[in-house]
Amino acid sequence: MSTTLVVVSAGTGDPSSTRLLADRTAQRVAALASEQGASVDIRVVDLREIAAEVTTALVSQHVGPGLRAAMDAVAAADGIVASTPVYAAGPSGLFTSFFQILDTDSLIGTPVVLAATAGTARHALVADDQMRGMFGYLRAMTAPTALFAAPEDWADKALGARIDRAALELVTLMNAGVAATIRSGNASKYQTQFGSTNDPGIDFDSDLMRLAAGGGPRKGPRPV
Repeated sequence: MSTTLVVVSAGTGDPSSTRLLADRTAQRVAALASEQGASVDIRVVDLREIAAEVTTALVSQHVGPGLRAAMDAVAAADGIVASTPVYAAGPSGLFTSFFQILDTDSLIGTPVVLAATAGTARHALVADDQMRGMFGYLRAMTAPTALFAAPEDWADKALGARIDRAALELVTLMNAGVAATIRSGNASKYQTQFGSTNDPGIDFDSDLMRLAAGGGPRKGPRPV
């Protein structure tokens, strides 16, 4: 059995503690999967490399090739490790912007380990308090254990124990095929950007909906 794990890192340094935490987690996931007779293909989305494309997409809706490849990789993943530095008591703007750009249905049921790093332990609850809500909106399946590392945590064995716990949770969800099962069983029941696929009452050709989608109002009479 082979699965794909995508590491999304918003670290900006080189080396980056944010990327290090994500990599350690991904490596542990691969090791645990191997022990169970499975293999994991690890792919990395380093957001600092496509930061300009993320910004462009936010202001113009133009998706560059690097961003498109990253979006496609995340949408096709069997599992994700999402890691961000903490700025001003919250996930980095680059991190949140990337996930805000994704198609609304991209992460339905996808298992995700949340990870964050900061210069002080005061930000230890950011992953659970702020990141979990965003991934809940995207309908991802977040692992129960979130990861956080401040400078003093790297030499603490407790961090390794938390990584082991989060990695086991992610491997279990990935091997169970959670995302595929949820999506195949509920394909017609999820809401899309404008409404449910089962709701024919929305008039997508009205002037208001045309304006909402970026078009102009209709010129001339509407067809009967």
